[in-house]
Amino acid sequence: MSEPRSSARAVVRVAPGLYRWRVSDDRIGGGASVGHALVERGRVVLVDPIPVAEEKLRRLGKVVAIVLTAACHQRSAWRFRRAFGAPVLGPRGPGVSPTPGDFLEAPNRRYGDGDRLPGGLVAVHAPGPTEAMFALWHPGKRALFLSDVLTHDGRGVPRFVPDQYQDEPARTRRTVRRLHQRLRPRILLFEHGAPLTRGARQALAAALERDR
Repeated sequence: MSEPRSSARAVVRVAPGLYRWRVSDDRIGGGASVGHALVERGRVVLVDPIPVAEEKLRRLGKVVAIVLTAACHQRSAWRFRRAFGAPVLGPRGPGVSPTPGDFLEAPNRRYGDGDRLPGGLVAVHAPGPTEAMFALWHPGKRALFLSDVLTHDGRGVPRFVPDQYQDEPARTRRTVRRLHQRLRPRILLFEHGAPLTRGARQALAAALERDR
């Protein structure tokens, strides 16, 4: 999928070592899309990046990797790969062809469930709107990047993506239930919406309860 036309104005700190920036995304009717950066000792890992001035990212440190949680989140990955000389890591799985397939360009590396990724991230298979979708877990920060499994408007309980935009809505519910059971996040980071830095695990349970 191509990049949004607009560019973020600022990169905002969420928590120590975690940053986000957002745009009004013309590709999804003007809804918000968010890119993230994980910073460890001056080394920066971009997660599903969206357009922002390269200089704003350089101020965080040296960009060493770009991680995509799904093929539908390519966004600015290829342009930033050329700008920063950083490899792109993309998921493998159903719906993602080995070369380039659903990707506009070929990732430098493919990853799967349980793989350790740059920046101390761990890949967690989290099928949602598509089967080949991953959450990213940082055990040290207890931060969970949720891809498109849930959205959050910043005003309460996270919501599931509307059923018409999912291949199998029941599968997404199973994913959130499994994430709630397996992990104890302190921070939730959403591709579409505001982060949660308090009550993160409870928010997963609340999303399931409200949906039920």
